[in-house]
Amino acid sequence: MATISSLQQAPDTHRRNSGIPLDLDVLDRIRVNMSAVERRASTLGGRRTVKKETQAAWLLKAITCIDLTTLNGDDTPGRVQRLCAKARQPVRADLLDALGMGDRNLTTGAVCVYHSMIDTAVEALKGSNIPIAAVSTGFPAGLNPFDLRVKEIEASVAAGANEIDIVITRGHVLTQNWQALYEEVKTFRAAAGQAHLKAILGTGDIVTLRNVAKASMIAMMAGADFIKTSTGKESMNATLPVTLVMVRMIREYLEMTGYKIGYKPAGGISTAKDVLNYQIMMKEELGNDWLQPDLFRIGASSLLGDIERQIEHFVTGRYSAGFRHPMA
Repeated sequence: MATISSLQQAPDTHRRNSGIPLDLDVLDRIRVNMSAVERRASTLGGRRTVKKETQAAWLLKAITCIDLTTLNGDDTPGRVQRLCAKARQPVRADLLDALGMGDRNLTTGAVCVYHSMIDTAVEALKGSNIPIAAVSTGFPAGLNPFDLRVKEIEASVAAGANEIDIVITRGHVLTQNWQALYEEVKTFRAAAGQAHLKAILGTGDIVTLRNVAKASMIAMMAGADFIKTSTGKESMNATLPVTLVMVRMIREYLEMTGYKIGYKPAGGISTAKDVLNYQIMMKEELGNDWLQPDLFRIGASSLLGDIERQIEHFVTGRYSAGFRHPMA
């Protein structure tokens, strides 16, 4: 277990996924035991807990894995500037000083915005080394004309995005058109160039856990650097059962190819308790490498406020009002 004094960020040293040829035999072998998945997910919180200094350390580590996000129709440059300021200083300085972390340059893992806000984020994050993630390919539905989706990726990379969160065509999954899904993600990966590609599966829309497993495998075969649950706009977003299925596919792909693929749950993760469950699952299923921001991200907006509130409780013994930890 980590302690505050041992908290550190490991460098990105693993090989980038170059993808592999489409292998439908792998998909044919995929099976999902739904009752076992649900039982494993439902018992996680009762079997594993972290307390006191260890919990504070895990929550500080979680901050470094947050893709701090604003994806609303009423986004403005001012809102994005405030979000970037929070990404630079995610926890009040007095709390970090009390934890002996004041000199560690703690930041969030990235800032995630629409394409139109990339220029604002680039200027606001200058000199910080915080990556800019841009949602793309007709987010959130992913039903724009294909050539426009490809051009959107290229435009976001040219504007300064380091990471591209693409949405797959869910219809390819629902109709089992795996060749089309593979070619789509492969094309998106090529358009992203050196920017890391996160493939959003839209798990709330593709109905079954077996579909989730197969879509995960196809996205990785096609070269995705991360697989991500949701846009945050579906009726059902990240869940622990879906996470278990996706990280087991990451583990299987690692065994097949040697490539380490990142994982990003998004949507509905709003409390410190929630994120601890996800961290525990990552540690148990994939190991400590997947507690680092190069392989684990959490798409969230309100989560950071609750984590900061929990850290203040650890430092002072008192819970503060939410307005003391504003997001933007």
